[in-house]
Amino acid sequence: MNKIKTIFAVFGLLAGFALSASAQTVTFTSLDGGKVDLASDKGKVIVLAIGASWLPLSKNQAVAVNKLSKKYTGRDVVFYFIATDSTAAKSKNYASDDEIRKFAQTNKLTVSILRDSDGLLSIKQYKIDQMPAFIIIGRDGKVAGAPFGGIDPDTDISTLLSKRIDGIL
Repeated sequence: MNKIKTIFAVFGLLAGFALSASAQTVTFTSLDGGKVDLASDKGKVIVLAIGASWLPLSKNQAVAVNKLSKKYTGRDVVFYFIATDSTAAKSKNYASDDEIRKFAQTNKLTVSILRDSDGLLSIKQYKIDQMPAFIIIGRDGKVAGAPFGGIDPDTDISTLLSKRIDGIL
C-alpha cells in the first residue's frame, strides 16, 4: 500500500512540474500570421482566455476578459484570447481569420487574439478538459494553479480570476 502511495505521490509531483514548466515555451499564431511566444512576456502575469467563436459561453468569456483587461491596465498583466476554431476548411468547427475577427468585433474584445487550431496545443500544454477555459501564468512563466474550465453563466468568473491574479501580483 505504501508503495502505491509513493508511486502516486511521485506521479503527482512530476505532473505538477510538467504543468508548471509548460508555459515557458508555448508559441501561438496571431491573426496576422505572426508568431507570439509567451516566453517573451516572462516577468508579467499572463491570462489566456481559451475559447472559440462557435462556443456560446465564449461570449461570457469575452465580457470577463474585457473587464479584467481594463481593471489591470498598467499593472504588468497581459491578456490573450486563444481561438481554438479549426483552420481546416472542411472541419465542423472551422472559422476563418475574418470570422474570428468578426467574433472579436461583435463581442468588443479588446485583447490580442491568437489561434490554436482545434485547441490541440492548449489542451495538451495546459491539461484543459472543459471549454471555454482560463489559464493564468505567473511572472516566473509557470502556470499558476489549475485551469478555470467550463464557465458557469451564473458565476462572475472575473471575480475568481481577479483573486488569483491579485495573489500573484
